[in-house]
Amino acid sequence: MNYEAERARRIKLSPAMAVSVRARELRAGGADIIDLSVGEPDFDTPPHILEAAADAMRSGQTHYTAADGTPELKEAIVEKFRRENGLEFSRQQVSAGNGAKQIIFNALMATLEAGDEVLVPAPYWVSYTDMALLVGGIPRLVECPIEADFKLTAQQLDAAITPATRWLFLNSPGNPSGAAYSSAELQALGEVLRRHPRVLVLSDEIYEHIRHDGAEAPSFLSACPDLRERTVIVNGVSKAYAMTGWRIGYAAGPTELIKVMAKIQSQSTSNPCSISQAAAVAALIGPQDFVQEAAAEYTARRDLVIEGLSGIPGLKLRKPEGAFYAFVECKGLIGKRLPGHKPLESDADIAEFLLETAGIAVVPGAAFGLSPYIRLSFAAARPLLTSACKRLAEAVLALEGGR
Repeated sequence: MNYEAERARRIKLSPAMAVSVRARELRAGGADIIDLSVGEPDFDTPPHILEAAADAMRSGQTHYTAADGTPELKEAIVEKFRRENGLEFSRQQVSAGNGAKQIIFNALMATLEAGDEVLVPAPYWVSYTDMALLVGGIPRLVECPIEADFKLTAQQLDAAITPATRWLFLNSPGNPSGAAYSSAELQALGEVLRRHPRVLVLSDEIYEHIRHDGAEAPSFLSACPDLRERTVIVNGVSKAYAMTGWRIGYAAGPTELIKVMAKIQSQSTSNPCSISQAAAVAALIGPQDFVQEAAAEYTARRDLVIEGLSGIPGLKLRKPEGAFYAFVECKGLIGKRLPGHKPLESDADIAEFLLETAGIAVVPGAAFGLSPYIRLSFAAARPLLTSACKRLAEAVLALEGGR
């Protein structure tokens, strides 16, 4: 019996999670694997957030809440945007869900008709395109390679928009590239968008606090405030506060769109976990020391990885301005081989080679819509990163041949 509907056949399992599962299987079999595939902070959630969750449980906050967030959480989100981004929203203009992924899905479900197009600069976070496909949309990729600093230009955007375009996705700082748009770059995109009033903007800003060397990473609406009726800002507590397992994401956007998103959530998952919501309030309005300390540590880890990868033949890395990923061009390894083995023909082959030969789990660039690259996460302890870079160098130096 076939249990898979046509809509389910349009999508695939998350490639990053598939690599991580494979790494865990090898580790369970006794292999020494360094897993740099999943973008998850290795820090524990800060103590004051844990205490807020415990207080919520002790005080009986264990019941259903409003479908898209408690008043307290919505007020904390409003305050966050006011304090950190200089943006004013009402509680009716914000929504909380079970992670940023659900927020994005809700927005697409609320707005996309069959055949509507979603413009996605590549490289992109792996779930963008599959979520669009799942609700009947058509992803349209715009390649932004390393030579373009992994960023979409106004000229590319203007050429890509069609009468069917409904959404533009932006992610800054970006996963997997670490690239961050400046205000001037966002304003240039805004100039194009003003000529196309049907196009909505989804600005994924979940890595906004993980920036390096004082890099600018403004909110899209800070750069283009007149486009607020066409923009949804997506964020969450998972990356900045090491709260991936708590599953709280949030959005700010036009009142009527937020209302439709809440309706969809009310008939899918209903409210996010009440305890997680209380913890998220503490994260957003409590002490922010952890955020700055973690960002500084990620910068140190980034620098360690840059130094560790420098000089390895066949690899090229653009210095990430934010997030905690290195998106490494590996074009120079295509065609090389271990003695007695077949040549490496793709970044998927390279990722498999590194896993099997060097015990390093990375994600091939094809998963992010751009090849040949590999993504490795530096949200791991420094000794692991040092060891991974050493293993990677040794593995590459063992290859021979090439194009």
